[in-house]
Formats: sequence, C-alpha cells, structure tokens
Amino acid sequence: MENIHVSPGDKLSEVLKYASENTRIVLEKGVYREKLEIRVSDVEIVGAGKDATVIIYDDYAKKTDEKGKEYNTFRTYTAAVLADNVTFKELTVENDARLPEIKGQEVALTVCGDNFKAVNCGFVSTQDTVFCGPLPPDLIERYEGFLKDELRRGGAMKQVFENCFIAGTVDFIFGCGDVLFDRCEIKSIHDERGHGYAAAPAHSLSQETGFVFNGCRFTHGDGVKDKSIYLARPWRDYGKASFIGCEYGSHIAPEGFDKWNDTERDKTARFSEYGTDPSIRAERVKWSPSLSEEDKDRLLKNFKK
Repeated sequence: MENIHVSPGDKLSEVLKYASENTRIVLEKGVYREKLEIRVSDVEIVGAGKDATVIIYDDYAKKTDEKGKEYNTFRTYTAAVLADNVTFKELTVENDARLPEIKGQEVALTVCGDNFKAVNCGFVSTQDTVFCGPLPPDLIERYEGFLKDELRRGGAMKQVFENCFIAGTVDFIFGCGDVLFDRCEIKSIHDERGHGYAAAPAHSLSQETGFVFNGCRFTHGDGVKDKSIYLARPWRDYGKASFIGCEYGSHIAPEGFDKWNDTERDKTARFSEYGTDPSIRAERVKWSPSLSEEDKDRLLKNFKK
C-alpha cells in the first residue's frame, strides 16, 4: 500500500482528488479545516490520534448555496465517504456550526459506501452527527437532481465503528446502513430544546441487522438533564437497533425508546436489548423486547469476516 503524508498546511481535499486505490493517507497532527469527499475505494486515512488530528468544517441545513437553496441535512457533511472499503483511524471529524436549534442539522460524517471502518476515531457535532447510508428509498427518489448521485446510492452497506467517540444532541446516529458500534462512547451534549435521541434508524423490513451497539457506554455532558435522552426513535417505520451489554448514564429516559412524534411506529419499530439490568428493563416501553442469546450471537456474527 502506498503511503502519502499530509500536513495541516497541505490541502487534503486536493490530495484525495488524485488518490488511487490501495493508498494510505497519513495525516500529521493538527487541524484540517476543509470539506472532504472520498471517492476512491480501498483507501485508508490515518491520523496521529483522535485528539491530535481533526478534520473540521461548519456547513448546516439552513445555510443557502449560490442558487439560494438551503443545504438540507445531506449536504452539510464535513467528510463524505462515497466509495467502498474506506478506513479511518486515529482522527476526529467534526462539524462546528453549532446552534442546531437555529441552524438545523449539522452532519460531521456521511458514509454512502460498503465496508467502511472507523477505528479509534471521534465524530463530533450536534444534530445528525453521523449518517450511516444509504438513504431511505423515498429520499433517494425525492432528492434526484438535488443531491449528488453518490449520495443517492442505494443497496446494502455494512459499516463498523470500533472504539470510537460519537457526540451529538438529536438523532445523532441515523440512516439505513447495517452498522456495528463496538465499544464506543456515545455522548449526548446539551441542547437548548432540553431533550434528545441518540439513534434514528430507518431500516426497511427486509433488513435483519440494523444498528448494533455492542458494549457501548452512553454518557452525557454538562447541562444534559437526567432522564432526558432516548436511546433511539424510528426515522422510518421499521427502524432497527439492538443494544448489547451497554452501560447507560442517568440521562437516559427509563422508557428507553420513543415512537417518533405522533406516528404509530411503536407497532413496527424493532428496538431490543441484551444484558441490560432487569430493573432497567422493567421500565422500558412494552414494545421493546429482550434479545435472546441466539439473536445476539447472530447479530454480531453478521460483522465477522
């Protein structure tokens, strides 16, 4: 694999334009303020540590482009992975627009590719921090001519986040990908609206894996009230999320899960837990079942090569 070394004084977006397959891009310590798109498969981007190498930008949903159109959630990313077999290691991707109550959604990372992996990375924003593609089918159709074709790509997409830090306020892990969050810290930060949701899955009924949180810690920052954050709410009817052996801070609402406003998605959403203390499980919503050991093993096996 060819190594390309990049320093903060270089333009990383220009390096990515000319990168070829089987390339490792090594980022030195520092801040890279630019918007990135990774379009080449089989590429690794490796930093000097998630607290040392930061890729950062500040687009937001209510920002207008040169044609006067709002950016919309799906154009706000700081980094977009638009190819297969891409790996991030030892870096942080951040959107520092802030004030989502006024500016709307602010995506740090968008993944519209299969076999993406992030190891020892950070992903930081507020509302809609990490989008795990693909888009729901109705949005793929709706955004024809508005979003780039790569962002409207459909099909199966499997992704893994290993020992990562993900921070946000509302729906800050969302999408339709089959995704493993393995031993990650999922941190809710303060939002003026006073409540939040960690995950917003939108899987189709045919998807049997969904989001899998394995051994994750759900933590919170200053100003986040006790019992004010839900683990997940379904962005589409059959959104699926499983929580295996996770640790929950005092900020997590006893009910655990929300049905999404005035919908009837409590009848269709697929949210479950394994290894949660029985006293906690007793307060969960009745439509969230416990996983069997067999189901737990099957979910995790789906991510083993």
